[in-house]
Amino acid sequence: MSSSVVMEEEEIQCGSTLFEQEELQEMSGVNVGGGYVEVMCGCTSHRYGDAVARLRVFPNGDLEITCECTPGCDQDKLTPAAFEKHSGRETARKWKNNVWVIVGGEKVPLSKTVLLKYYNEASKKLNRSNKSQGTKVFHRDEFVGCIECGKERRFRLRSRDECRLHHNAMADPNWKCSDFPYDKITCEAEEERGSRKVYKGCARSPTCKGCTSCVCFGCELCRFSDCSCQTCVDFTSNVKA
Repeated sequence: MSSSVVMEEEEIQCGSTLFEQEELQEMSGVNVGGGYVEVMCGCTSHRYGDAVARLRVFPNGDLEITCECTPGCDQDKLTPAAFEKHSGRETARKWKNNVWVIVGGEKVPLSKTVLLKYYNEASKKLNRSNKSQGTKVFHRDEFVGCIECGKERRFRLRSRDECRLHHNAMADPNWKCSDFPYDKITCEAEEERGSRKVYKGCARSPTCKGCTSCVCFGCELCRFSDCSCQTCVDFTSNVKA
């Protein structure tokens, strides 16, 4: 058999509900768990080299990465976009092409594998749902404050990945400027002026203070079934009900 992975027969049968055996046969580090398939993945920075990790693919479209770039790295449950940023990739925000898996001994971008099948299906369902409602799910920009300097940093919430980055930051009681996922900043960096912060990108009015067009109380874009916080658990439970 190829150098990729040898899986037990029962694991193959379990994993067949997500992917065919042939689809995973050449991939490195395949492990089938309860309700997910895990593979080895990575992202390459010209400055820092390869950062390796484990990618979990869930049937609802969620993608979850546990980083193993160093023995002491504690970054887990990362979105692909957050992992891309964590790895130090210089041309970030293109995670579908920058995050790779090993297929037949070669690095292959996620976009060229079957691993995004459920992620793409979930995105299509969300778009169809939005169209049927005659509206587009919209989230205005939000701010998260640094625990050390108190300065607030802007988070855009236009995609599921961006919503997850903001969600994780809000859930971290020790969040600080150096954790900002978009740019490498410190507490010395200037905070946005108050006159600029009032502009949060609402489609109704640029200076909107909160309306039904830009304030969302829960949708498939900003709630996550793999998150154990009460907000996400309640949303997931209500959807299933």
